[in-house]
Amino acid sequence: MDEKNDDEIPAIQKLFDRPFLLLIAGILVMLVFYTLWGIWEIFKMPQAPLP
Repeated sequence: MDEKNDDEIPAIQKLFDRPFLLLIAGILVMLVFYTLWGIWEIFKMPQAPLP
């Protein structure tokens, strides 16, 4: 049988092994997503007519 070396741990597995890093990554992704979405919506708004 072939034995795999323990040093060959995939990057995604390393991320899943650290729950706090995964939490921070999730918060950052949502923060960036909603911030960019909000900025996009602001720029797409029509200019308000002044009285």
